[in-house]
Amino acid sequence: MVDIYRSMLRVFSNKNSKQRIDGGTCGLHDAKQNGWFDQETGELVTGFQIRPEDTVLDVGCGNGGACMFAAGQGAEVIAVDILPDAIENVGRRLANSNARAYRAIVSDANPLPLDDNTASCVMAMEVLEHVDDPAQFLSELVRVGKPDSRYLITVPDPTSENVQKRIAAPTYWQKPNHVRIFGREELDQTVSDAGLMIESHGYRSFFWAMWWILFWACDKQKLHEPEQPLLASWTATWNELLKSPKGQDVRETLDEFMPKSQFVIARKAA
Repeated sequence: MVDIYRSMLRVFSNKNSKQRIDGGTCGLHDAKQNGWFDQETGELVTGFQIRPEDTVLDVGCGNGGACMFAAGQGAEVIAVDILPDAIENVGRRLANSNARAYRAIVSDANPLPLDDNTASCVMAMEVLEHVDDPAQFLSELVRVGKPDSRYLITVPDPTSENVQKRIAAPTYWQKPNHVRIFGREELDQTVSDAGLMIESHGYRSFFWAMWWILFWACDKQKLHEPEQPLLASWTATWNELLKSPKGQDVRETLDEFMPKSQFVIARKAA
């Protein structure tokens, strides 16, 4: 699965070969200011703690950023993705990690090749917008979760997606990419209809929302290439904002105005 938040772009160099911070690094810094990837508390995001005794399932794991965070907490990690290359890469990374145990599985999650009541933490980050049948997909996540297991579901936010719908390449809206936009109330309802109890929800990353808007304005820009000047300028500007005295207030306001993603933290009944 495409996972834009976990894509690390190479460093862009200006004409004087002075290194600038890249989009992936800036995006990670932005996420940490928003309560993500807190190594001290073990929270992948505020309210979603990963403990050493957990079995963590990440469906649509992409390049494995969340898997590696869970491994760093000493948890057992099960990585699932439809792309064999992604799973091969994540498997290698997990083999050299602090994970208590790990599995790396190629699967489209329909169904998941896992027993009932397997995981205590279940994640599907930027996946639900790709699948043909969200209800069926979530029913599999619920099936493999233990009683009282915790869930983290993220999808693109409709505010930024509606902008993307007007400017993104047509392939952005074709399988295997995005096939639907979830309204905020719709996401909550979809998760609740799957039998999960919502504990909290939130929004993140105006930075990435704007990055993608500018991405489509670039001439033949490709992911995993050095950022073109337009993207590099945006990254540098946002990085300076985060370091400014009022940067946190501005970031929080813009994240509410046009976030790239919305997320739900939920729980399965005990």
